[in-house]
Amino acid sequence: MGFWSRTGKRKNIFIDLLEQQAEKVEVGTEALWRFVTTEAEEAAQQVERYEKEGDELRRILIDELHKTFITPFDREDIYDLSLYLDDVLDYAYSTVVEIRLLKVKPDKYLIEMVNRLREAGDELLLAMQRLDENPMVALDHARRTKHRENQVERVYRQAVADLFSGPENTHHIMEMLRTREVYRHVSNAADRADMAANVIGSVVVKMT
Repeated sequence: MGFWSRTGKRKNIFIDLLEQQAEKVEVGTEALWRFVTTEAEEAAQQVERYEKEGDELRRILIDELHKTFITPFDREDIYDLSLYLDDVLDYAYSTVVEIRLLKVKPDKYLIEMVNRLREAGDELLLAMQRLDENPMVALDHARRTKHRENQVERVYRQAVADLFSGPENTHHIMEMLRTREVYRHVSNAADRADMAANVIGSVVVKMT
């Protein structure tokens, strides 16, 4: 396979595929942010497309794992990192689907959570781009990813608290349940980004 880095060094296929998955996470979470801020149909379609493209990259990576004996780092770490990156996109797409299905209007909390998720996607991509040649820089981006996940969780807790402080009537309760379901998808996406960052941290420790 002809993968080459900017320095002329051949790029390992697993590093390349994981980087491509991280790129899909970055553009997918950006598209999700555009959707929750504008409700644009084009943005929703992009989230779906990137999620499917990410699935295909993971299929290729798993196929290569079955065929390859020597890998740049532990096979389990490659598998898990690919899984968690894929999960971020899965939950991003689930967010779009349930916003539509449950007719949830994005509020300030959801927009803030997705914005932090988008920033986590940016950091994950930077981490993967630096992992091979600058592992300590990759580790710094992994830590930044984890910080973004903490921010998502803080907003999530405040959002849920506000939901439960509303009027005790059937209409509000139904609205609360629908909205919380959407919040949880974004929270889960951020959680998987955190897990991906943990794997990157483990890989860096083993490399150094």
